[in-house]
Amino acid sequence: MKIKKNDEAKIVRGKDKGKSGKVLQVFQKEDTVLVEGVNEFKRHRKGNMQGQRSEIVTITKPLPVANVMLLCPKCHEPARVGYKFEKDKKVRYCKKCDMTI
Repeated sequence: MKIKKNDEAKIVRGKDKGKSGKVLQVFQKEDTVLVEGVNEFKRHRKGNMQGQRSEIVTITKPLPVANVMLLCPKCHEPARVGYKFEKDKKVRYCKKCDMTI
């Protein structure tokens, strides 16, 4: 997976198209990512004890990786990611500006 935790990502498909945020978590088995402030839903939570109140909670749900593109730290554009070897180490790079990420 070319997107990792703490990367900046931009949404390219879906109801939140155009929004961007920090990747909080990556789920490799499901091919999904959790992006901060994107794909939020309201959930009604019922209070189950006498002292606990009912409330509406905002939940962030994961998005498919195919709907997300990495934002390059240098050119600040959504860009495709490639891999190359530098000093026997595999690194990611932006295919637009050729900068290592």
